[in-house]
Amino acid sequence: MSDSRDDNAQQPVDDQQPIDDQQSADDQQPSNVEKDPQEWVTGEQSMTGAQHSYLKTLCEEAGVAFDENLTKAQASQQIDELQHKTGRGEDH
Repeated sequence: MSDSRDDNAQQPVDDQQPIDDQQSADDQQPSNVEKDPQEWVTGEQSMTGAQHSYLKTLCEEAGVAFDENLTKAQASQQIDELQHKTGRGEDH
């Protein structure tokens, strides 16, 4: 009589990549967060509602005029600049 534990033991799946290989593959393709806003497919569209709200707040804090006619790409770049200027969004 065979031991049922041996019959039900799970065998490793050979087609799975090791975690290090998966991370390496992910590192080769930049995420949208890291992509240059000038390369965004939708970068020329009007800024999103979230960008509008956050950028307006940042402009007020930085004492900078708010331009509500910016594109998504322009808004993203200004948000980055103002976060640096105001200290918002930085890792603490």
